Amino acid sequence: MSMKILVINPGSTSTKIAVYVDEIAYLVKNIRHSVEELANYPEVMDQFEFRKQLVVEELERQGIPFSFDVVIGRGGLLKPLPGGVYEVNEVMIHDTRYAIRSHACNLGCLIAADLASSLPGCRAFIADPGVVDELDDVARITGSPLMPRITIWHALNQRAVARHYATEQSIAHPKHPVRYEDLNLIICHLGGGISVGAHCHGRAIDVNNALDGEGPFSPERAGTLPAGQLIDLCYSGKYSRDELKKRISGHAGLAAHLGTTDVPKVVEAINKGDEKAKLVLDAMIYQVAKSIGAAAVVLYGKVDAILLTGGIAYSDYVISRLKERISFLAPIHVYPGEDEMEALAMNALGVLRGEIALQIYR
Repeated sequence: MSMKILVINPGSTSTKIAVYVDEIAYLVKNIRHSVEELANYPEVMDQFEFRKQLVVEELERQGIPFSFDVVIGRGGLLKPLPGGVYEVNEVMIHDTRYAIRSHACNLGCLIAADLASSLPGCRAFIADPGVVDELDDVARITGSPLMPRITIWHALNQRAVARHYATEQSIAHPKHPVRYEDLNLIICHLGGGISVGAHCHGRAIDVNNALDGEGPFSPERAGTLPAGQLIDLCYSGKYSRDELKKRISGHAGLAAHLGTTDVPKVVEAINKGDEKAKLVLDAMIYQVAKSIGAAAVVLYGKVDAILLTGGIAYSDYVISRLKERISFLAPIHVYPGEDEMEALAMNALGVLRGEIALQIYR
């Protein structure tokens, strides 16, 4: 029997939806939200009804019957948890509504649960949210007991790319099929934030906090900063707490240095002779390469492949210079962009078919 799946992925300025019947996508739509529209809602949680209604209206517009076996949403910034597929329950809904970190992704499970509740027999899931935490214990320790390491990263896309790579290798070498769980991989997601994960046999045993202050700087984020200088800045009286938060995530990285997060525009400026743009973008590439090198140490140098993904992976300028620094570590494979919608749908389908164990959020 065919399985019908609705996928909902809320982002900062858009809500992506998709409808799958088994492996086939019958609708993939990116509903964009203007600054003016979102300005009507003081807090992200206030956007719940607005975004939910847009999903319902788009399905009606496309003539798609509102009947699904499962609704799967992008996971929010919950407490740390192992990777996998989770059924939305009351504990998750509570933790999402009162999450410490505010982001549109927090709306994913809430909208999924609300829509699923109106359909008989329909279930609501999330999969591999950004707070997936599978760190080795040694990776959690910092120089201050007050601040253990936490992970916020592109778990969904990194895992989807890992499985895609494993499938490719199995097709290329049918006598020696491999699974993600058989491999040691370094996966780097190059987007508005940049996450670098060391994946050891199906677990991300070390990965940076790509949201609010660790690893390489990125188009929107500051990455690791000098702690003493940051403390001095906090007590300088020049900035409020919220302003300083934006200096770490939002108006940071390329945005702070160059006034844009658009890597193609930065490359265009470089080609026209902009030396500052070249220095800053090359510095970002340099920091990404250092993080990839560090991930190789985590895996004792036993790396089957390095996978580069995310929107910036479309940039020949970035990828070619990154390869120059890291190609000695392991074979490099590039998967530009991301396909979180397919990844969510296939996770849901795997559960419905009994191929993936369903986790319980507690």
